[in-house]
Amino acid sequence: MDVLKVESLTKTFGATKAVDNLSLTLKSGEVYALIGPNGSGKTTLVKTIAGLLRPNHGHIAVDGVDVVADPARAKAALGYIPDEPSAWTGMTGEEFLHFVGALWGVPAALRKERIAALLAEFHLAGIEKGYFEDYSRGNKQKFTIMAGLLHHPKLLLVDEPIVGLDPESAEIAKHEFRRFANEGGAVLIVTHTLGVAQEIADVIGVLKGGRLVASAPFAALKKKAKLGARASLGDVYKVLA
Repeated sequence: MDVLKVESLTKTFGATKAVDNLSLTLKSGEVYALIGPNGSGKTTLVKTIAGLLRPNHGHIAVDGVDVVADPARAKAALGYIPDEPSAWTGMTGEEFLHFVGALWGVPAALRKERIAALLAEFHLAGIEKGYFEDYSRGNKQKFTIMAGLLHHPKLLLVDEPIVGLDPESAEIAKHEFRRFANEGGAVLIVTHTLGVAQEIADVIGVLKGGRLVASAPFAALKKKAKLGARASLGDVYKVLA
């Protein structure tokens, strides 16, 4: 089943085409990593899928729901983890998670159960009553990841998930993304950390100048780049991006 379907998407800022006639599909159980240089349109694409930006042309459907025609229902089917974690000043980590869960209509008892499980999974139990603004960047990022998972979305949009995380937390995050997909969800990850993309992605897309210049499993990308079996994603990136 197509959890995400992007068709002929174009997003412009003045005369600049940040995303240029782009199409891609994510299926249930799939982790898709999007790589590309700064300014290639990665974050713009994610924000447009999330409904934070309005496309100039094309269509986006999340779990079969058009993001522009029915934004509330489409957004309810996705979890968005931005590249810069943030919450209201004066809110504790626990309050932040309950607030996000309540916004998505997760009942209080289920929120409490789910939050406890996520705190344990991310090794954060005991600090949840501290203020969000006082956390390290890595812990802010972990709370943001938990918030994206709370309401059991169908699609997870993740912009630079590993930045600021210590090695153990990075492994936990990668495990959670993979488990989310294995349980029937789909994950779109935007990252400059090529090792992460190579490790967990089923399909890797290379974005350049707003255009998707390649989209395939890693082995197929190596063939497209005319590289040998021992080539890394970094080697592929140098050729295609």
